[in-house]
Amino acid sequence: MMRVLALDIGDKRIGVAVSDPLGITAQGLETYTRTGDLDKDTDYLIALANKYRPVRLLFGMPRNMDGSYGFASEKVKEFAAAMCAKWDGEHTFYDERLTTVQAERVLCEAEMDWRKRRKVIDKLAAVVTLEGYLATNPKL
Repeated sequence: MMRVLALDIGDKRIGVAVSDPLGITAQGLETYTRTGDLDKDTDYLIALANKYRPVRLLFGMPRNMDGSYGFASEKVKEFAAAMCAKWDGEHTFYDERLTTVQAERVLCEAEMDWRKRRKVIDKLAAVVTLEGYLATNPKL
């Protein structure tokens, strides 16, 4: 088993999480604020990934509640394609329905101020996505 790096891609921010080397736990790394320059954003995230040397990049794939793909999923596919053009490892997509809702619930239960929540919600959504992926793929 090797590390997996998860990305929760949004229009303004990207949440980043990484698994431990055994693929059992997920930890949030950061919430990256996008620059508007796809090349700069992907270069930064590839450099970050290279620090952890994951075997796989995991992209949270937004889906509609009925399971269909919408406009947001097309944006994620485009971003993933730009990342993978610079990445020499594996990649996959994972259904991220309701991960932000779950992350928001955790932060509300912790009674975190909304300004602080906004700074960490994407990172926590990446953690939730990665945890779901690791639970359903125990032997990568």
